[in-house]
Amino acid sequence: MNVKIEPEWGEALKDEFDKPYFEKIVEFLKDEKKAGKIIYPAGPDIFSAFTLTPFSKVKVVIIGQDPYHGEGQAHGLSFSVKKGVTVPPSLVNMYKELKADLNIAPPGHGYLEQWAKQGVLMLNASLTVEASKPMSHAKIGWEQFTNAVIKTVSDKLEGVVFLLWGRFAQQKEILIDTSKHFILKSAHPSPFSAAQGFFGSMPYSKTNKLLKQQGKAEINWKLDA
Repeated sequence: MNVKIEPEWGEALKDEFDKPYFEKIVEFLKDEKKAGKIIYPAGPDIFSAFTLTPFSKVKVVIIGQDPYHGEGQAHGLSFSVKKGVTVPPSLVNMYKELKADLNIAPPGHGYLEQWAKQGVLMLNASLTVEASKPMSHAKIGWEQFTNAVIKTVSDKLEGVVFLLWGRFAQQKEILIDTSKHFILKSAHPSPFSAAQGFFGSMPYSKTNKLLKQQGKAEINWKLDA
């Protein structure tokens, strides 16, 4: 199947695109659109996490669960929204921890493209969702694909820092070779759980310390306004 995805990722994941489950995802999305359903993110943005972070550039992986299901929110990066869109609560808390950890003030928007371009793969387990229906595409096969993404990063790269926030993300640990990668676990930044271990976890400085130990460039977590 010809899938429009960044070439390095296309090569790394080529076996997945011809598997029956992936063809079923494509058919499902086509049928939903024919039926008049509104799907987020827009088609060109579904693989934007891969476009902005080519395979060989991946240094950090942040795993989310489901794209935002409100109009104008999801654009293919977990936790991120485009400029002009209200910053979602989990990202507000991510910014609070960034201020506490590295004394970096919130940028006034929720657009995380600058992180992605530095090697932070912001991956949701599901890559699409129906408007106003959270988790509506959780069972259509996306998780098989994104699990393959995580395992491919684990198998073919070295020294990647995986940020596993919350129980859902932490279930992905079994896909990661901890003998050659790093895992930083904490509570999820959601308002329901941030006070139970996300605040104070210092993920940004810890990530940079691990990258620096390997001689890799640290992430500049400061976002332009």
